[in-house]
Amino acid sequence: VLLGARGVDFRIRDIAVREVGHRSRRFHGRTRVEELRQIDIGDREACSLEMHELRQVLTDLLVEGGMLHRRNIQRDPSALLLATRSNQIDIARALIEAGADVNQKNLIQDSPYLLAGASGHTEILKMTLAHGADLKSTNRYGGTALIPACERGHVDTVAVLIAAGVDLNHVNRLGWTCLMEAIVLSDGGAPHQQIVSQLIAAGADLNLPDSNGLSPLQQAQQRGQSAIAQLLRDAGAH
Repeated sequence: VLLGARGVDFRIRDIAVREVGHRSRRFHGRTRVEELRQIDIGDREACSLEMHELRQVLTDLLVEGGMLHRRNIQRDPSALLLATRSNQIDIARALIEAGADVNQKNLIQDSPYLLAGASGHTEILKMTLAHGADLKSTNRYGGTALIPACERGHVDTVAVLIAAGVDLNHVNRLGWTCLMEAIVLSDGGAPHQQIVSQLIAAGADLNLPDSNGLSPLQQAQQRGQSAIAQLLRDAGAH
C-alpha cells in the first residue's frame, strides 16, 4: 500500500520483500525507485517479502523522495496514515521515527493519531502519543480520539487515551460525549460495560445530557442496557 504511493503495485499485508530488498541494495536514489517500479510485486510466487526489509526500503524511499508528508491525490493520506489504517506497526514505527507527522489529516479529517484511536490500533496509538499527538484534535464529527474508541468497544485503547489525558467530557457535533457514545451506539455488552466502568473511575461527568436532554442513565434504560444502567446508578448517576 505504501510503496503504491510511489507507483509500486503490491499489497503489503499479503507479501514480503526479500527480492525487493536484495534488488534495492544494488541501486541508489532515483535509479533504485525506477528498479522497484519495474518489479512485478503482484506475483506472490515470485516474491516472498520480509517485513524488516520492507521497513528499510520504505523508509529509504519515503525519506529520500520527500514522501513522508506528501499526500495521495485520491484520498489525500500520508504514508503514515496508510500504515495506520492497515495496522502495520513496524512500518508506522519506521515512518514516525523518520519524522512523519502524527497529526497530519486527510480530506475526511483523519490523522494517524485519530485513526489509530478510532480503529483500536493501540500500539500505533502509543507511538503517536509519544511523538506529539494533539489530544485536542477532532475528527469530522467533531469528536476526540476517545469518543469513537468508546463507541467501538476498544477497551485497551480507551485505557491508553484516558491515561494520556484526553478530555472525558468533550461533546461532539452529534451532541454526545464518549460515555454517551458507549451507550447510544453500542449493544451494552461486556466491552462497553468495561469502558463505562473506566470512564466512571476516571471521573467522567455521568449526568451530562445529550442534545435531546437525556442523560446517559436514561439512554441506557431506554435501550435495555441493564448492566450499564446499574453501573451508572451505583456511581451516583441520575
